Amino acid sequence: MGEGYKPGSREDFDLLYRTAYPRVYRTLSAILSDPEAAEDCAQDAFVQAFQAWKRWRPDAPAEAWIHRIAVNRAISYRRSAKLRSIGEVLRRLGSPGPGVDPADAATRPDLLTALRSLPPKLSAAIVLRHYHGYNNREIAAALGVSERTVGSRLQQAGERLRAVLDSPFSLEQPSAFSSEDREYYVED
Repeated sequence: MGEGYKPGSREDFDLLYRTAYPRVYRTLSAILSDPEAAEDCAQDAFVQAFQAWKRWRPDAPAEAWIHRIAVNRAISYRRSAKLRSIGEVLRRLGSPGPGVDPADAATRPDLLTALRSLPPKLSAAIVLRHYHGYNNREIAAALGVSERTVGSRLQQAGERLRAVLDSPFSLEQPSAFSSEDREYYVED
């Protein structure tokens, strides 16, 4: 996807923004579970990317590069949000926080809830693989890690999701025909 982009070209960055923003936003929405925070982090990531656009090297796809910046921004946001929530609890010292609206809890799918309980690095790998269809090489480029690390993160995420969902959850692509369901025909 980075083919044709020239570092430092405003027109190319505008094209990258128009092409990549929806995918980056969806990735961050899944990681952060907060549309406003996802939008803020996506905007911050694109501002940071624009400031570094002259230094971008086309050895990695531009969209993977922007995903890496955005995921790192989301990880930083979640860390600071955790610190803010700890500070809030310490300030209140025992007073109950606002409860979860039952209507919101009822409409939240189990998988998204489980996904959001994962550490950001694991949920980023899962979202990029299963939501956006990236392969391990593309995920590795987007996250700035090795392909082995991607495989490890996907395996860890799968194990944690299975434990949280308490069901036979699988990250494997289902085959068109299961060998267990195969019917055998006998010629007469």
